[in-house]
Amino acid sequence: MKSSLLPSVALMCLFSAVQPTLGADAPAPGAAPAPGATPGATPGAPAPRRGGGPPGPPATPADLAAIAKLNDLPPYATGLTDGDYSTGPNYTPAPEQTPRDGVPKGKVIQFTMDSTESKFYPTANGMPFQRAVAVYIPPGYVPGTPAPCIMAADQYGLKGNQLPTILDNMLADHRLPAMIAIMVNPGPGGERSIEYDTVSTKYDDFFETEVLPRAEKEANVTVTKDPDGRMTYGGSSGGAVAFTMAWFHPELYHRVLTYSGTYVNLKNGPDAPHGAWEYNEHFIPDNPAKPLRVWLEVAERDNGAATSAAGFRNWILANQNMAAVLKAKGYHYQLVFAKNAGHTDSKAIAQTLPSALEWVWRGYRPVTK
Repeated sequence: MKSSLLPSVALMCLFSAVQPTLGADAPAPGAAPAPGATPGATPGAPAPRRGGGPPGPPATPADLAAIAKLNDLPPYATGLTDGDYSTGPNYTPAPEQTPRDGVPKGKVIQFTMDSTESKFYPTANGMPFQRAVAVYIPPGYVPGTPAPCIMAADQYGLKGNQLPTILDNMLADHRLPAMIAIMVNPGPGGERSIEYDTVSTKYDDFFETEVLPRAEKEANVTVTKDPDGRMTYGGSSGGAVAFTMAWFHPELYHRVLTYSGTYVNLKNGPDAPHGAWEYNEHFIPDNPAKPLRVWLEVAERDNGAATSAAGFRNWILANQNMAAVLKAKGYHYQLVFAKNAGHTDSKAIAQTLPSALEWVWRGYRPVTK
């Protein structure tokens, strides 16, 4: 249970996981890569098939026609309203990712949690393990002050100090509120999919009762209890759990940001026969709208791009359908289709993350007594 202090920026609560597994797809290149993982997508290469099981039936003409419409979406840019957009095929890293002289820097605290102390996930494949956690503290934070927070899966943005640098610069420019980030790894191997792809409240309950209190203690920070000041963030299966946390507990989280979200059928059960595909198929259209603000990205060469919607394993159609049902129910949402990009593509993230954060946090007002 080691604790260490590293230089960094901003105050956000991020939980994250990095190990790709059977039943789960790989984390974003912005996250710390798992052993043996291949970060990024190879231009021109088909998206890798992950998750085990058959790839599903080939895409029908109707499926391909629906996907083709994404190429005609208007270009994505900062400051846009709700709607569907496209970016690419060429990419340039956002300037907010470059450290700037004269900008106050936050810090990152890192520690580990022993699985044997967890009542939710005590083992992975029957073996105990250690879970790495990182907490970003914004510059100038006063201990005891409730702050907004980002809960991020797969330690998105920790590698290369990407997210702390973005936060430092955007905080200095007064484009985001000072916030905490808590970044948490999942368990090893197939444990990642168990934690992230299961459509239930379990991971949310784990984070709130075990990770968050420990992170607040280790970093000497206080996360706001205002759901409007809490965002979940992730890519791939981490994106699925980010949405799951907010969907099942809108009293805790109102803001969601996902890249190549795994809104497909990887983990299913009686309450979700088609796994996370149920969000677009039944959960969102069949329930009253919740106070969520949702930003989605999916890529041209994303996982399952050549498979049919009938197989519930096409990431493009899953995210496209998510956007459609969110729009129909009156949610604030944006969908960005990344041309010439693959699953959780690092170049798409590098170009769009600052503007995505700015849109997701639009309208935030801190609770005053």
